[in-house]
Amino acid sequence: MNNYEQLDAWIDSHFDEQVKFLQELVRVPTDTPPGNNAPHAERTADLLQDMGIAAKKHAVPDSEVKAAGLQSITNLLVRRHYGPGKTVLLNAHGDVVPPGEGWTKNPYGGEIENGNIYGRATAVSKCDFSTYTFAMRALEAVAKPKVGTLELLFTYDEEFGGEVGPGWMLKHDLIKPDLMIAAGFSYQVITAHNGCLQMEVTVHGKMAHAAIPDSGVDALQAAVKILNALYAQNTLYKQVTSKVEGITHPYLNVGTIEGGTNTNVIPGRVTFKLDRRMIPEENPAEVEATLRKVISDTAAELPGISVDVKRILLANSMRPLPGNTPLVEAIQKHGGAVFGEAIPALGTPLYTDVRLFSEAGIPGVIYGAGPRTVLESHAKRADERLNLEDLRRATKVIARSLADLLV
Repeated sequence: MNNYEQLDAWIDSHFDEQVKFLQELVRVPTDTPPGNNAPHAERTADLLQDMGIAAKKHAVPDSEVKAAGLQSITNLLVRRHYGPGKTVLLNAHGDVVPPGEGWTKNPYGGEIENGNIYGRATAVSKCDFSTYTFAMRALEAVAKPKVGTLELLFTYDEEFGGEVGPGWMLKHDLIKPDLMIAAGFSYQVITAHNGCLQMEVTVHGKMAHAAIPDSGVDALQAAVKILNALYAQNTLYKQVTSKVEGITHPYLNVGTIEGGTNTNVIPGRVTFKLDRRMIPEENPAEVEATLRKVISDTAAELPGISVDVKRILLANSMRPLPGNTPLVEAIQKHGGAVFGEAIPALGTPLYTDVRLFSEAGIPGVIYGAGPRTVLESHAKRADERLNLEDLRRATKVIARSLADLLV
């Protein structure tokens, strides 16, 4: 057998252990919000130690965690130095959105049925804690690299933008990789993604008794007019198309709205939060300025109404850096061999914290264990699942790619 076949064989022979590792990761909740994620890092470190892998714990100060809207964050870094040469970093995030309703399986059970493992984060992205760990173990058992450094970085704030995860590690010079791969799906290698602007809009009117509505100013009616003006932007966005394959056009969504005090009271305040996805070609400052103008111009037409607008997240888009070619070529080569089909290099309309590496000048791609589409994975929906064969094969692709890169 050549090295690639030996890597595959090692992964096959340890696959039951790999699945059990993933099950244990799923069984420790990391709902974000609220973002009390340090306990999961502790459990992960213990599980890695059981495999003889030492993970350094980087606890983010409480003040910075709270400022990010979370409760506790400990980032984990495994560093394996083999010799002189480039450093390749593999990054997966353990934080997840809360389960929500509609589950037929225990969201923290890691149950296996018909070749799938079920649970929150099975597909995004505790699965790639497993993918990357066992790819590293296979590499060291079979290829025994003599050059380069391999790092595993496990973080816990991707859902909130990554600033106290990869961003914090980069800011403090705790990581300086030459190349990086972040958690993704198995049937495409992602080289670019959308940006995201999230804003909180508070509409102020004047409370009044519902029996004498003219004595107040209805903030909800004003919010409806502002919302209609914002939603009308989506028609314009369809005329703005991206040249990146896999990405279409910008769009806007309002995800939450709350306000008022009681049924018989004219609401004096309404707050909503919007999410504006930006294609790589857009300028975030111009996007934000346009939205603020739409909101302020609409509010100006409504007597007695004032509006506060606050930015709550700005995640820049990920643009491909020229140095990512070795990553793309390795994953496409081995993905094609292992999956028996071509692995395209595409953009995605999602946004991730990988853009923080891109902004730091570190070439990266997104690739890991998962189905062809987010919809198939049920990510952020009930009954999130991962096909175990995708996990097995993605681990082989990563291990083979590392064998090529660490030379």
